[in-house]
Amino acid sequence: MIPLYTAEQVRSIDERAIRDLGYPSIVLMENAARSIYRLVGERYVDYGGAPVGFLCGKGNNGGDGFALARHARVNGFPVVVVMFGEEDDLSEDARVNYRILRNLAEDDPDVTIKRHQSAADLRPLKRCGMIFDAMLGTGAKGALREPYKSVVETVNKLAAVKVAVDSPTGLDVDLGSGDAIFKADFTVTLGGLKRGLFFADGFANAGEVVKGGIGVSDEFFEKFDVEDHLIEPEDVLFALPEKAPDIHKYRAGKALTIAGSAQYPGAAILTASATLRAGAGATVLAFPKSAPHPSASSYPELVVERYDDGGAGYPTPDAYDKLRERVVWADAVALGPGIGRAEETAEFVTRYLNDERRPFTVLDADGLFPLNDGAYRDVNLKNVALTPHYGEFARLLGADLDDLKKDLLAAGREFVKETGANLILKGPRTIVFQPSGESLINPVGNSGMAKFGMGDVLTGAIAGFAAQCEYQEDAMMIGVYLHSLAGDLLRGRRSEFGFSASEVVEALPDALLFLRDSVENDGKL
Repeated sequence: MIPLYTAEQVRSIDERAIRDLGYPSIVLMENAARSIYRLVGERYVDYGGAPVGFLCGKGNNGGDGFALARHARVNGFPVVVVMFGEEDDLSEDARVNYRILRNLAEDDPDVTIKRHQSAADLRPLKRCGMIFDAMLGTGAKGALREPYKSVVETVNKLAAVKVAVDSPTGLDVDLGSGDAIFKADFTVTLGGLKRGLFFADGFANAGEVVKGGIGVSDEFFEKFDVEDHLIEPEDVLFALPEKAPDIHKYRAGKALTIAGSAQYPGAAILTASATLRAGAGATVLAFPKSAPHPSASSYPELVVERYDDGGAGYPTPDAYDKLRERVVWADAVALGPGIGRAEETAEFVTRYLNDERRPFTVLDADGLFPLNDGAYRDVNLKNVALTPHYGEFARLLGADLDDLKKDLLAAGREFVKETGANLILKGPRTIVFQPSGESLINPVGNSGMAKFGMGDVLTGAIAGFAAQCEYQEDAMMIGVYLHSLAGDLLRGRRSEFGFSASEVVEALPDALLFLRDSVENDGKL
C-alpha cells in the first residue's frame, strides 16, 4: 500500500526538518526546485526550445516557481514569469529567489518578469510550450478567489504542457475537490503524496502525479497514522486466494447471484458470469421463473435456478422463502443488478438484509434503491459491501450531490462508521471504505468503462472473490483492481470507445495473468 498524507502532515515534516535537523528553509526550497526540474526533464525529455512560463504566487509555492525559473534559464530555456503581488508581499524565501531571478533579468533578455495586474499580463504565456503553476500550492482552501480564478480559467485554455508544483491551484488536497482548478498534465507533489490528488476533482485535474523530494528521508513520515492508501499491484497479487492442489469445487467458493428480472435479464448474466471468471468453484444464478430464460449459452458452467416469483417477473417477499436455503448455502452473494424497483422487490431486499444467516453480500444497483433517503438505517448492513456511484450514494444519504462531492472521504467514513458496512464508492477512481476507518483508492481504470453493465461486472467479480477469500477486505480490493485493470487492457487493444462490459468479464483472467507476470518479472506494472 502507498500511504497518502494530508497537507498538514507534510507541512509538519518541513517544520521538523527545520527545527530538528537544522535545515535552513531556503535549502528545502532549493532541494524541491531541483527535484521538480529533474522529474519534469525526465518526463518531457523531447521538449524543444520554446519558452517556459511560470505563474508564481506570494508564498513558498511561488518561491519554488522562482527557483524553477532560474534552473530553466541556467539550462538554456527562455523563461516568462508572471508574479502576483509586490516584492514586499512575498514570503522570505520566495523573496530571496525572486531577487536572484530579477538580477538575472537585468542583463538577460530571455528572462521576462511581469507582475500580474490584468489579463494582458498573461499574453506572453501564449508563446510558452510549458507552463508551471506555482501560485498557491497546498495551502488553498475554499473557492478560488480573484485574480487566481480568472488566471486559471485563462491558462487552462492555452495549448502548453501544464505542470503543477506540489498541487494544482484551486484544488483542496485534503478533500479532493475544488471549483476552478488548474488543469495540469503533470504534478510533482513534494515530500509525501497528498490524498486529494488521486480521486474526484484531484484525479481529473492533476494529470500524472509523481513525488518530488525536499531532501528529507521517507522515514520521517513513518510516525503518522495514515488512513488513506493507494492500492499497489503487489497488494492485489499477494491477497489472491490460494488454489490448493487438492481443492474441490465447493471449497473453491460457492457464489450465488440474485439478479435480473423480466425487464433486465442481461444484468443477471453479466453479474453471474463475473463470479465465474473470478474463479468461484460453484456459481449459481437465481432468476425469476416467470421471466424469459436468460441467455447463458456462453457460460454452460453457470447453473441457473428459476425461483417461483408468482408471475411478477422480479423478486418478491414470498420468493425469498424459496431462495433462503440457497442463500444460506452460499459463501458470498451478489444482489441487486437488474432486479427492478417494484415495492415488492424492495421488501425482498429488506428481508434478505435482515436475515442473520445470510453470507457476505455485495449490494448494487436496484438493490440499493430501497435504502434511499436514509432508509439504510432500518436494515442490517454488517457483512455487506455496498457499491454505489456518486449519485447513488447521494440518494442513499438523502444528500445533495454537489455538497457530497466537496468531501467524499468524510462522507464515506461516516457512512461505514454508522452502519458497520463496507462501501465501494465507484467513480473515475473508485474508493473502498472499510469499517476500520481506512480507505483504499484504486489507481487503475479508464473512461471507456463509463458504460452500461460495468457495475454489474464489478459486483459479480467482488462476490466471486469473496466466495474464495478468507478476508473480505482482500476480495473487495482484488475485485475492484482487476475489474479496472481488465478495462485498461481492453483500452490498449480497442481504445476507450471499443469495448463492452461483457468483454471486461472475459478479460478478468487476462488481467490476473498480466498482474502476475508484471509483478513477478518486473516488480511493477
